[in-house]
Amino acid sequence: MWDTAEARAARAQRIAIEGRDVDVPLSPLGLRQAQALGRWFAGLPEAERPEAVLTSPYVRARQTADAIVGAGGAGAGAAEPCGDERLREREFGVLDGLTTLGIRALYPDQAALRASLGKFYHRPPGGESWCDVILRLRAVLDTLSLRYAGRRVLVVCHQVVVLCFRYVLEGMDEAEVLAIDRAGEVGNCSVTEYAPDGPGGPLALVRYNVLAPLEDEGAPVTFEPDHMPAGR
Repeated sequence: MWDTAEARAARAQRIAIEGRDVDVPLSPLGLRQAQALGRWFAGLPEAERPEAVLTSPYVRARQTADAIVGAGGAGAGAAEPCGDERLREREFGVLDGLTTLGIRALYPDQAALRASLGKFYHRPPGGESWCDVILRLRAVLDTLSLRYAGRRVLVVCHQVVVLCFRYVLEGMDEAEVLAIDRAGEVGNCSVTEYAPDGPGGPLALVRYNVLAPLEDEGAPVTFEPDHMPAGR
Protein backbone atom coordinates (compact mmCIF):
# COMPACT_ATOMS: atom_id res chain seq x y z
CA MET A 1 0.00 0.00 0.00
CA TRP A 2 1.31 3.41 -1.00
CA ASP A 3 1.74 6.03 1.71
CA THR A 4 -0.08 8.81 -0.11
CA ALA A 5 -0.15 12.49 0.76
CA GLU A 6 -3.83 12.08 1.63
CA ALA A 7 -3.03 9.26 4.08
CA ARG A 8 -0.26 11.27 5.73
CA ALA A 9 -2.57 14.28 6.05
CA ALA A 10 -5.27 12.12 7.66
CA ARG A 11 -2.77 10.74 10.19
CA ALA A 12 -1.58 14.25 11.01
CA GLN A 13 -5.14 15.19 11.92
CA ARG A 14 -5.60 12.56 14.65
CA ILE A 15 -3.71 11.41 17.73
CA ALA A 16 -2.36 7.91 17.20
CA ILE A 17 -4.25 5.91 19.82
CA GLU A 18 -6.69 3.03 19.48
CA GLY A 19 -10.01 3.19 21.27
CA ARG A 20 -10.93 5.67 23.97
CA ASP A 21 -8.40 7.89 25.72
CA VAL A 22 -9.88 6.83 29.07
CA ASP A 23 -8.83 3.22 28.33
CA VAL A 24 -5.20 3.93 27.37
CA PRO A 25 -3.04 1.92 29.81
CA LEU A 26 0.15 2.99 31.51
CA SER A 27 3.22 2.40 29.37
CA PRO A 28 6.18 0.38 30.72
CA LEU A 29 8.02 3.67 31.21
CA GLY A 30 5.00 5.15 33.00
CA LEU A 31 4.90 2.14 35.31
CA ARG A 32 8.58 2.59 36.09
CA GLN A 33 7.96 6.26 36.90
CA ALA A 34 5.00 5.46 39.15
CA GLN A 35 7.00 2.82 41.03
CA ALA A 36 9.85 5.29 41.47
CA LEU A 37 7.45 7.85 42.92
CA GLY A 38 6.04 5.18 45.22
CA ARG A 39 9.53 4.34 46.50
CA TRP A 40 10.18 8.03 47.10
CA PHE A 41 7.03 8.32 49.18
CA ALA A 42 7.99 5.10 50.99
CA GLY A 43 11.28 6.72 51.98
CA LEU A 44 9.51 9.56 53.76
CA PRO A 45 8.78 9.38 57.49
CA GLU A 46 5.47 7.66 58.23
CA ALA A 47 4.04 10.99 59.38
CA GLU A 48 4.60 12.47 55.90
CA ARG A 49 3.20 9.68 53.69
CA PRO A 50 -0.28 9.85 52.12
CA GLU A 51 -3.06 8.55 54.34
CA ALA A 52 -5.54 8.28 51.46
CA VAL A 53 -5.28 8.09 47.66
CA LEU A 54 -7.83 9.50 45.23
CA THR A 55 -7.46 8.92 41.52
CA SER A 56 -8.95 9.83 38.17
CA PRO A 57 -10.95 6.92 36.67
CA TYR A 58 -8.72 6.83 33.59
CA VAL A 59 -6.98 3.46 33.34
CA ARG A 60 -3.48 4.93 33.31
CA ALA A 61 -4.25 7.08 36.36
CA ARG A 62 -5.63 4.10 38.31
CA GLN A 63 -2.58 2.03 37.36
CA THR A 64 -0.32 4.87 38.50
CA ALA A 65 -2.09 5.03 41.86
CA ASP A 66 -1.89 1.24 42.28
CA ALA A 67 1.83 1.25 41.43
CA ILE A 68 2.56 4.01 43.94
CA VAL A 69 0.72 2.15 46.69
CA GLY A 70 2.27 -1.16 45.64
CA ALA A 71 5.74 0.34 46.03
CA GLY A 72 4.97 1.32 49.62
CA GLY A 73 4.07 4.91 48.84
CA ALA A 74 1.04 5.14 51.14
CA GLY A 75 0.92 5.12 54.91
CA ALA A 76 0.27 1.95 56.84
CA GLY A 77 -3.40 2.73 57.44
CA ALA A 78 -4.23 3.90 53.91
CA ALA A 79 -7.08 2.18 52.07
CA GLU A 80 -6.96 1.09 48.44
CA PRO A 81 -6.96 4.00 45.93
CA CYS A 82 -10.44 5.45 45.49
CA GLY A 83 -11.60 6.47 42.01
CA ASP A 84 -13.35 9.81 41.61
CA GLU A 85 -14.76 10.71 38.20
CA ARG A 86 -14.49 14.42 39.00
CA LEU A 87 -10.70 14.06 38.68
CA ARG A 88 -10.91 12.89 35.05
CA GLU A 89 -9.11 14.63 32.20
CA ARG A 90 -10.82 17.58 30.58
CA GLU A 91 -13.34 16.32 28.02
CA PHE A 92 -12.84 17.56 24.46
CA GLY A 93 -16.19 16.53 22.93
CA VAL A 94 -16.20 16.58 19.13
CA LEU A 95 -12.52 17.56 19.18
CA ASP A 96 -11.49 14.41 21.04
CA GLY A 97 -8.57 12.67 19.37
CA LEU A 98 -7.80 15.53 16.99
CA THR A 99 -4.52 17.36 16.64
CA THR A 100 -4.28 21.10 16.05
CA LEU A 101 -4.18 20.44 12.32
CA GLY A 102 -7.22 18.18 12.58
CA ILE A 103 -9.25 20.78 14.44
CA ARG A 104 -8.42 23.45 11.88
CA ALA A 105 -9.23 21.11 8.97
CA LEU A 106 -12.40 19.47 10.31
CA TYR A 107 -13.81 22.12 12.67
CA PRO A 108 -12.55 25.51 11.46
CA ASP A 109 -15.48 27.22 13.22
CA GLN A 110 -14.36 25.77 16.58
CA ALA A 111 -10.74 26.74 15.91
CA ALA A 112 -11.88 30.31 15.25
CA LEU A 113 -14.17 30.37 18.29
CA ARG A 114 -11.39 29.08 20.53
CA ALA A 115 -9.04 31.74 19.20
CA SER A 116 -11.67 34.37 19.98
CA LEU A 117 -12.75 33.16 23.44
CA GLY A 118 -9.44 31.72 24.61
CA LYS A 119 -9.03 28.17 25.88
CA PHE A 120 -10.06 29.05 29.43
CA TYR A 121 -13.66 29.73 28.37
CA HIS A 122 -13.99 27.80 25.10
CA ARG A 123 -16.25 24.76 25.44
CA PRO A 124 -16.21 22.49 22.36
CA PRO A 125 -19.53 20.81 21.53
CA GLY A 126 -19.96 17.88 23.91
CA GLY A 127 -16.84 18.89 25.84
CA GLU A 128 -15.65 21.11 28.67
CA SER A 129 -13.95 24.44 29.15
CA TRP A 130 -11.35 24.94 31.85
CA CYS A 131 -14.13 26.64 33.84
CA ASP A 132 -16.16 23.42 33.73
CA VAL A 133 -13.20 21.48 35.12
CA ILE A 134 -12.81 24.08 37.87
CA LEU A 135 -16.46 23.69 38.86
CA ARG A 136 -16.10 19.96 39.45
CA LEU A 137 -12.84 20.46 41.34
CA ARG A 138 -14.56 22.83 43.75
CA ALA A 139 -16.83 19.90 44.60
CA VAL A 140 -13.78 17.66 45.08
CA LEU A 141 -12.32 20.14 47.54
CA ASP A 142 -15.59 20.12 49.48
CA THR A 143 -15.34 16.33 49.68
CA LEU A 144 -11.75 16.55 50.89
CA SER A 145 -12.78 19.00 53.60
CA LEU A 146 -15.67 16.83 54.77
CA ARG A 147 -14.22 13.31 54.52
CA TYR A 148 -10.48 13.78 54.78
CA ALA A 149 -10.09 16.75 57.11
CA GLY A 150 -6.67 16.76 58.74
CA ARG A 151 -5.39 13.86 56.61
CA ARG A 152 -2.69 13.76 53.94
CA VAL A 153 -4.33 12.90 50.61
CA LEU A 154 -2.55 11.94 47.39
CA VAL A 155 -4.53 12.92 44.27
CA VAL A 156 -3.55 11.22 40.98
CA CYS A 157 -4.87 13.24 38.06
CA HIS A 158 -4.01 15.04 34.80
CA GLN A 159 -2.23 18.19 33.63
CA VAL A 160 -5.21 20.53 33.24
CA VAL A 161 -6.67 19.22 36.50
CA VAL A 162 -3.43 20.08 38.33
CA LEU A 163 -3.49 23.60 36.90
CA CYS A 164 -7.16 24.07 37.76
CA PHE A 165 -6.48 22.95 41.32
CA ARG A 166 -3.87 25.70 41.51
CA TYR A 167 -6.39 28.21 40.15
CA VAL A 168 -8.87 27.40 42.93
CA LEU A 169 -6.49 26.88 45.84
CA GLU A 170 -4.43 30.00 45.14
CA GLY A 171 -7.27 32.29 44.10
CA MET A 172 -5.83 32.90 40.64
CA ASP A 173 -7.41 34.62 37.67
CA GLU A 174 -7.43 33.47 34.05
CA ALA A 175 -4.22 35.27 33.10
CA GLU A 176 -2.27 33.88 36.04
CA VAL A 177 -3.14 30.22 35.50
CA LEU A 178 -2.60 30.42 31.74
CA ALA A 179 0.81 32.00 32.32
CA ILE A 180 1.79 28.96 34.40
CA ASP A 181 0.47 26.70 31.64
CA ARG A 182 2.56 28.52 29.01
CA ALA A 183 5.67 28.27 31.17
CA GLY A 184 5.88 24.49 30.75
CA GLU A 185 4.20 21.11 30.80
CA VAL A 186 3.33 19.25 33.99
CA GLY A 187 5.73 16.32 34.16
CA ASN A 188 4.52 12.74 34.31
CA CYS A 189 4.52 11.62 37.98
CA SER A 190 5.63 15.06 39.12
CA VAL A 191 4.68 16.21 42.63
CA THR A 192 2.62 19.29 43.46
CA GLU A 193 2.04 19.72 47.18
CA TYR A 194 -0.11 21.90 49.42
CA ALA A 195 -0.01 22.10 53.21
CA PRO A 196 -1.83 24.24 55.80
CA ASP A 197 -0.24 27.62 56.33
CA GLY A 198 -0.02 27.27 60.09
CA PRO A 199 -2.45 25.49 62.45
CA GLY A 200 -5.93 25.70 60.96
CA GLY A 201 -4.69 27.98 58.19
CA PRO A 202 -5.53 27.83 54.47
CA LEU A 203 -3.66 25.50 52.14
CA ALA A 204 -0.47 27.01 50.73
CA LEU A 205 1.68 25.80 47.85
CA VAL A 206 4.76 23.90 49.03
CA ARG A 207 6.08 22.74 45.65
CA TYR A 208 4.88 22.58 42.06
CA ASN A 209 5.74 20.15 39.27
CA VAL A 210 8.73 18.76 41.16
CA LEU A 211 10.44 15.86 39.37
CA ALA A 212 13.19 15.21 41.91
CA PRO A 213 11.47 12.01 43.16
CA LEU A 214 11.94 10.42 39.74
CA GLU A 215 15.48 11.70 39.38
CA ASP A 216 16.37 10.44 42.87
CA GLU A 217 15.09 6.98 41.94
CA GLY A 218 16.79 6.93 38.53
CA ALA A 219 13.59 7.03 36.45
CA PRO A 220 13.49 9.05 33.21
CA VAL A 221 11.61 12.35 33.25
CA THR A 222 8.94 12.74 30.56
CA PHE A 223 6.05 15.04 29.67
CA GLU A 224 2.75 14.11 28.08
CA PRO A 225 2.52 15.58 24.56
CA ASP A 226 0.12 18.46 24.24
CA HIS A 227 -2.14 17.94 21.21
CA MET A 228 -4.54 20.84 21.63
CA PRO A 229 -3.72 24.21 20.03
CA ALA A 230 -1.59 26.40 22.30
CA GLY A 231 -2.11 24.02 25.23
CA ARG A 232 -5.21 22.23 26.45
